Amino acid sequence: MIGHTMARFVFSEGDERDRRHLAEVLRDETVGGALMLGATVAALLWANLSDGSYGRFVHLHVGALTVHEWAADGLLTLFFLVAGLELKRELTEGSLRRPADALVPILAALGGMIVPALVYLAVTGISGASTVGWAVPMATDIAFALAVLAITGSRLPTALRAFLLTLAIVDDLGAIIVIAVVFTGSIAWGWLAASLACAAALFLLQRRRIDSAWIVIILGLGAWWFMLQSGVHPTIAGVLVGLSMRSDPFDDHDPLNTWQHRLEPWSAVVAVPVFALVSAGVPLNGPALAAVFTTAVPLGILLGLVVGKVVGISVTGLLTTRFTRAEFAPAIGRPDVVAAAQLAGIGFTVALLMCDLAFATDDTLAGEAKAAVLIASLISALLGGTAAALRGRRHARA
Repeated sequence: MIGHTMARFVFSEGDERDRRHLAEVLRDETVGGALMLGATVAALLWANLSDGSYGRFVHLHVGALTVHEWAADGLLTLFFLVAGLELKRELTEGSLRRPADALVPILAALGGMIVPALVYLAVTGISGASTVGWAVPMATDIAFALAVLAITGSRLPTALRAFLLTLAIVDDLGAIIVIAVVFTGSIAWGWLAASLACAAALFLLQRRRIDSAWIVIILGLGAWWFMLQSGVHPTIAGVLVGLSMRSDPFDDHDPLNTWQHRLEPWSAVVAVPVFALVSAGVPLNGPALAAVFTTAVPLGILLGLVVGKVVGISVTGLLTTRFTRAEFAPAIGRPDVVAAAQLAGIGFTVALLMCDLAFATDDTLAGEAKAAVLIASLISALLGGTAAALRGRRHARA
């Protein structure tokens, strides 16, 4: 009884402010997930019915970049900017404000990144295939996972939805680090310094409560452009800008919440669906589908997402509650954790970006890897959605 009292209850139901914010995020991600699904279907139909015209479209130059580059390097920066804002909110006033209180999702997210990578390396290592795609199955798609949970798990405890949201945020942070460290070649240090200077200037101005929208836009665009020229993936600039924003929950004009509410709809409704349209168009004929289940690289990605994610997150989360004082809210049971972990196997937006980065010199392998991501995401959505629906019914009866 004493130990139970002293234990930290991770992700209790929270106050009204937290519930409202979570509801807003789930609502935005549900709409964004539906649009992303529609864009993915359109891309697949287009690529499989007229591969030539689809290829010409995504490689069409618009100014200095191709359509695909504008989506991956430009629009996805907006997606990572929103992720940076959400991460800043969690670090300053949310569940990550005290890491000890968020020990379970933090460690579960790490397990959910490490185990899928190990599964991929094991599959490819046995056959002697390329190991460069180990980062692909590490990524969880926050929009799709939360959309499926919102649709199928509406009766689940709020605490479980908060767990999945925080887990996905930590997962995004891990993906950001991987992109910055692993997929960065030669660096133009002068351009990188200029990008960091823009982010630093924005941070200092925010601390001085200079919140002009034009200043934020100019410095944000400067950070993005200089980062693009530096050789570091420009999505990193989006994260830096997001983390630079001032958070003041007692201010009615809190810059963090203001920009988050401004940008979240654009990210969910425009940026991610357009990226899906120009990136998800891969052949899904007989040989391509067979390759997913018979070739080491796509099979490693498939097993990493479908099996590695659920094992890594579930086992790590449960072991954390077993050997530390951290606990889930009383309403959350072990099957609930497994259902959320299965949904984390939906790796779409960031996983497709990882495919582009890892297999940039091999279009065939990139196509097979993307097909594996799509199939794995579908399997994880079906399994996780079914599990969430069943657990929701059980909670409703209870």
